Amino acid sequence: MAMLNQVRDAMHRQPFRPFTLYLVDGRSYLVRHPDFVAIPMSPRGRDLTVYDADGSHLLDMGLIVEVLVPDAAPTPRADAN
Repeated sequence: MAMLNQVRDAMHRQPFRPFTLYLVDGRSYLVRHPDFVAIPMSPRGRDLTVYDADGSHLLDMGLIVEVLVPDAAPTPRADAN
């Protein structure tokens, strides 16, 4: 359930930032847009679908070990000369 919440949080983050799902077997899937991931409405749903250039991938939520949302790019600081 915690992983499902992390995926939902990443999907709905404003502004949206692409995020990566890492699986136990070493595979990873980059979600470039919130429309490219589908999660079930049922709280018991254990699968999610990720869409990319290779097609659709049905993933078991139990196999996701990390949801990585990169931090925002640092803002350039003015030189303190």
